[in-house]
Amino acid sequence: MAVIAIDGPSGVGKSSTSKEVARRLGYGYLDTGAMYRAMAWLCLNRGVTDPGDVVELIRGADLEITTDPDGFRVEVDGMDITDDIRGAEVSENVQTVSGVQDARDELIERQREIISGTQPGIVVEGRDITTVVAPDAPVRILMTADEAVRIARRSTEVHGTADAAAVEATRKLVVDRDAKDSRTTSFLTAADGVHTLDTTDVGFEQAVEAVLALVEGTTS
Repeated sequence: MAVIAIDGPSGVGKSSTSKEVARRLGYGYLDTGAMYRAMAWLCLNRGVTDPGDVVELIRGADLEITTDPDGFRVEVDGMDITDDIRGAEVSENVQTVSGVQDARDELIERQREIISGTQPGIVVEGRDITTVVAPDAPVRILMTADEAVRIARRSTEVHGTADAAAVEATRKLVVDRDAKDSRTTSFLTAADGVHTLDTTDVGFEQAVEAVLALVEGTTS
């Protein structure tokens, strides 16, 4: 089974690139960030903030996430929350889960189970995939981009525009989350053996082709 591990901060094009690579290869696709968001959504809805209670909530949660790049869906305890986890409140509270190591360990174990059970291969994207979740993946990539470019991209995604007001509204969310996540994950510097793909001046199709070239180079 082939595993393609992709790390990187928000706004570098991880999700769109990973999905398209999965489509072209006929692989599964796993958005690990969605799993953290789903558990953050559950904590918000249950009013849970204590780290110990967060871990217990995750252990007892029925979390289902699809690996179909064309049919992405997230369910918790039978509820479809695919759209709900993209809200601003969830984004601002992901650290409730991602900042607790025992909670991370629980989700990482689930991620590894999904990876091992997906044939013929899977593209996995997130924040510590190349170093923690799938350090032995044959293809490991860190996607990066200049901060201003990342903020503009996320602004367009969230607000539909990258004008001055929208960019400023997005800046704090992106910068603060990167700062918080960098305390518990490594996604800003490539580890040994991890390829760096800078998308600052690279379009979507170029990014997809670059990943596919790395895959071909590894398997040929």
